[in-house]
Amino acid sequence: MKTNYLSVILLLVVSSFATAQRTSIPDLPPVSVEEAGFSQDSLDALDRYIDSHEQNDFRGLTIIKDHKVVIEYFYNNTERADIIDIRSAGKSLTALLLGIAIEDGLVKDIEQNVYSFFSKEKYPQLNEELKEVKIKHLLSMSSGLDADSDDWKTPGNAGQWMDKNDWVSYILSIPLKRKPGESWVYADINSALIGAIIEETSGMSLNDYAKEKVFTPLGIKKYYWYTNPSNQTVASGTLYLSTLDFAKLGVLVANEGKWANQEIIPADYIQQVITSKTFEGQKSRTIWDAYGMLWYKRQATIRDEKVDYIWASGNGGNHLIVVPAEKLVIALTSTAYGYGYGQLRSYTIHKKLFEAMR
Repeated sequence: MKTNYLSVILLLVVSSFATAQRTSIPDLPPVSVEEAGFSQDSLDALDRYIDSHEQNDFRGLTIIKDHKVVIEYFYNNTERADIIDIRSAGKSLTALLLGIAIEDGLVKDIEQNVYSFFSKEKYPQLNEELKEVKIKHLLSMSSGLDADSDDWKTPGNAGQWMDKNDWVSYILSIPLKRKPGESWVYADINSALIGAIIEETSGMSLNDYAKEKVFTPLGIKKYYWYTNPSNQTVASGTLYLSTLDFAKLGVLVANEGKWANQEIIPADYIQQVITSKTFEGQKSRTIWDAYGMLWYKRQATIRDEKVDYIWASGNGGNHLIVVPAEKLVIALTSTAYGYGYGQLRSYTIHKKLFEAMR
């Protein structure tokens, strides 16, 4: 069963802990389910749906509306402070960090080619074909590099480089297989190269850059992001966050790059994240309509009206959903890694949450 830290009725053993946790969230006050525009009956039905699964790997559900916490449900002995590997949903954070790097002057714009950020002297294996690959191609999974997350035999597959002590030198050597911008092929190397660009220009690991620019301002203190002995962070995943802190990243998007009154990411870049759509209508992809800026895009029906939303997605069913028009953020954490039902379950949950809005 769930633990709901914003519920009125709590077990005595949890009550004092929950109250302390609730009052410790800067800039995120609680709001009642009804005030936020949700049906309590529908949320109760959703709770029963989650509990009905025999697999004990769904972890947390947090809803934030208009910068206020609506509910926090935790399952299977998970607590608010527990951090979960959100897997590839970390790619969407890398896209947000790129917006900060552009504002900081580390990157001119997404039209820059990858080759221009690195030197042959430092990286002798630097592939000159990277002159054809622009940052925008990395953001849309259309770099054309010989890498495919579904094919471990490709030289750019993460299994070929992620355990190296210096993977940047390796991924800069990967050749092209197709023309950049031509087709969508999901591959970890794309966000990894964006992370490498930020690290090269900032002189910091992506982990430290994220801590300074995002985690500290948002009050995210407990997290883990794998960084190798060469101080290179996996910009494609291996980021562990609590469900609440995962949701905070969505608040940045829903609030046009601001946390409370502090601008973290420029509003025009956030608008680009929200609206950029490439490779629409992929027939083999049944739960998303388009992809862009390392975020998935789709339409939902809320109160009988069509609205656009975006979401970050990680293996196992880790979803961060943002509905900008509603200033709504939904974070789902799950450890069903490698099992297809995890993604489908989380997708069903966020559909049910849309239906619960009155």
